[in-house]
Amino acid sequence: MRSLIHAVGLAAALLMATGSAQAFDDSKYPNLKGQWDRFVVRGLPGQASFDQTKGWGELQGAPLTPEYQKIFEDNVKDQDSGGLGLGADHARCVAAGMPFMMIAFRPLEFIITPETTYIIIADYDPLRRIFTDGRDWPKDIEPTFQGYSIGKWIDTDGDGKYDVLEVETRGFKGPRVYDIRGLPLHRDNQSVFKERFYLDKNDPNLLHDEITVIDNALTRPWTVDKRYVRNPDLRADWPESICPEYNANVVIGGENFFLSADGLLMPSRKGQKPPDLRFFEQVTR
Repeated sequence: MRSLIHAVGLAAALLMATGSAQAFDDSKYPNLKGQWDRFVVRGLPGQASFDQTKGWGELQGAPLTPEYQKIFEDNVKDQDSGGLGLGADHARCVAAGMPFMMIAFRPLEFIITPETTYIIIADYDPLRRIFTDGRDWPKDIEPTFQGYSIGKWIDTDGDGKYDVLEVETRGFKGPRVYDIRGLPLHRDNQSVFKERFYLDKNDPNLLHDEITVIDNALTRPWTVDKRYVRNPDLRADWPESICPEYNANVVIGGENFFLSADGLLMPSRKGQKPPDLRFFEQVTR
């Protein structure tokens, strides 16, 4: 009798799984399969930036408030003198968070299910979940660097197929920056991001992420059209990035130092004093 009950239960579970699989018609969703690399504009100064059409940091032209413009300028002075500025946490392998995690310094992969769209990131932040199951905002959101994302698929042209994914993300902790130059978001972490993902009408291998930042460090909402290009190689290599594995940055007492190839502590800037060694026995030579 127990064997019969077990067999019936297993059959029911399999039928439910089969039914769920049949219910998901991926032809109703845009084809986002493959490896997506960031759109690169050649000749721009600096590393990867939030607005891909402009150089990083000060070249972005971010509409910062006077307070945060001063914070950013002080950060730039520190970096130009050999420090890490507001990019220190990222250099120490702390999560990039939004919107830095969408810079696609390394490739992205999109996986669509009816309940959740996953963005796999081959960098500091390995995974982003966008819930599309119709849920409302939780009463209490545990703050994270990537935030809590709720999305909705939309059929904008009425052809019975979804072509746009609208997303809102909130619920952050920080500090967070737009790029490694240290362009800052507000320290209150009340950022809200609104995104529209869609394939280019003239090129199915070009993906747009129109992202609008609403943040108290800005004088107005800031919108950019981030773009990603599909790798045509169906067997593309997926890189592995383990930040602490090769990180030579060492932060002691708020100061950044470097490890040499032979494991010795080195200064990161000219004239930098060694760290405070008061808790170590001093060796005289």
